[in-house]
Amino acid sequence: MVEKTGSYKDLLVWQQAMDLAVAVYGATKSWPKEELYGLTSQVRRAASSVPANIAEGYGREIRGSYVQFLRIAQGSLKELETQLLIAERTGIAPKATTASLLASTESGKASSISSKLSAD
Repeated sequence: MVEKTGSYKDLLVWQQAMDLAVAVYGATKSWPKEELYGLTSQVRRAASSVPANIAEGYGREIRGSYVQFLRIAQGSLKELETQLLIAERTGIAPKATTASLLASTESGKASSISSKLSAD
């Protein structure tokens, strides 16, 4: 693996993924209580999985392992996108809320988390 300097905390993509996870937790606080163990839990797990997998991959000594964890993080990001769209379609979350969160994840935007994961 290429020599690492600093910490996974220095990675811009990890910082953005953390911001997204915090935003997801904030947004889901107002979701219906009956969804706490359903969609709310799934959305929160997917959101927290993104920075967690980036960090875990960074800690691996083999570049192939790091890349694999980035792929897992990207998969979690797609899972999050899908769950947010389900929340919107079912009326659990308002479109304004999901649009704001989805804007951070869309792979078509140069500043998105997904595009940064693909670049690594």
